[in-house]
Amino acid sequence: MKLLLPLLFLLFPFAVVLGQKSILDEYIEMGFQQNIVLQQKSISAEKALLSLQSAQSLYQPTLAFQGGYQTGEGGRSISFPVGDMLNPVYATLNQLTKSSAFPQIKNVETNFFPRNFYDVKLTSVMPIYNRDISINKEIQSQTLGIQNADIQVYKRELVKNIKTAYLNYLMAHKAIGIYQNGLLLAQEGKKINEKLLANGKGLPAYILRSENEIVQLGAQLSEAEKQAESAKMYFNFLLNRELLSEIKTNYNEQEALDILKKTLVAEVDQREELSMLKQAISLQQSVVKMNEGFYLPKLNGYLNLGSQSSNWDLNQKSTYYLLGMQLDIPIFSGKRNLNKIKQSAMDVDMAKKSLDLTSKQVNLALQIAQKNLTQTWVAFRASQKQIDVANTYQKLIDKGYKEGVNTYIETLDARSQWTNAHLALNINQFKILIAAAQVEREAATYPLKND
Repeated sequence: MKLLLPLLFLLFPFAVVLGQKSILDEYIEMGFQQNIVLQQKSISAEKALLSLQSAQSLYQPTLAFQGGYQTGEGGRSISFPVGDMLNPVYATLNQLTKSSAFPQIKNVETNFFPRNFYDVKLTSVMPIYNRDISINKEIQSQTLGIQNADIQVYKRELVKNIKTAYLNYLMAHKAIGIYQNGLLLAQEGKKINEKLLANGKGLPAYILRSENEIVQLGAQLSEAEKQAESAKMYFNFLLNRELLSEIKTNYNEQEALDILKKTLVAEVDQREELSMLKQAISLQQSVVKMNEGFYLPKLNGYLNLGSQSSNWDLNQKSTYYLLGMQLDIPIFSGKRNLNKIKQSAMDVDMAKKSLDLTSKQVNLALQIAQKNLTQTWVAFRASQKQIDVANTYQKLIDKGYKEGVNTYIETLDARSQWTNAHLALNINQFKILIAAAQVEREAATYPLKND
């Protein structure tokens, strides 16, 4: 089913809509090629494809070479009194013919065990009618479809995770620069206080306060560097690279925001999760169909070409062929087949309910992600206004402090507002892009290649 949404801000913050690949798109392609979980899922899909090919091959005849050799003595035996039966007749014939043309023979005793007996043959079996083969092919085809959809689902999740990890890294990276600038301002403020004190206009307490501000900003800078390093390691983990590999930062977030403002969508494509559940329903229905056909006969044909004899004799009498058909019709199995039908019908019902539930969850997730994206825009616009005020306020207070009009406390407050305003702007602009990545994930709109 297709999910219809009202017009919502979408999502191509990475210049996809412009037909150009950003550095982030290149990293996503790298993730598709190198991510370990995706490689595992690709192997599972290849196995499903092989299972489908195996199911298709069941229509073809099988050919095998079989050979056996047996020899033995003792055990049960059977006696043939041919001598007792024929010797009197032969004796009479010899008297009548006055010759010895009919010799006396002995009774025969034969063991059941064969002696030096061999049997070699080529045997071929071919299904003539077996409905289970065609249904099994359907099931394997549906399983392959589920595996491919699962790969697409993971790719979409991987896209969101890579984008989020990359944006978090950029956010921490930009925060380092903000703290460094704040630290420079604090160090400059300390120098001003030292000059004022030397000229008899300042106080020693102001220098101590400046040093405390520098220590605090240094600690915040160190924490930002740790966050950036953690974000770098997680991002590289997703790409299956060395954890401390360098990450390119030539990403234009302002351009991404401008594209995001202009891009709207009225309709959302079908998510692969729903496609997977639909195929799962079809698979369960195929299982029901297979179980319901338990009473249908199975007919196979077979042909054997071989040779069998004793003492490894091979001649026209030892060679043979055997052609036939085998019919299998089930009659009674203690209602096991009926119970299987009921169980598989319940599986179909469960799969339908899962589809209904997932569809509602998808709609809910989309609406929540959309509202979150809208809220991040509101916070970003507010932070844009705050940054202008903070910049102006900081310049005025700093100038006034140098002229002796404003107090040092006001200077600290102005610098604090400046730092916090820049941090808020940095965080909020990346929050928009992260929220957009989440909406993109829920709407399943990132363009994926059909492998």
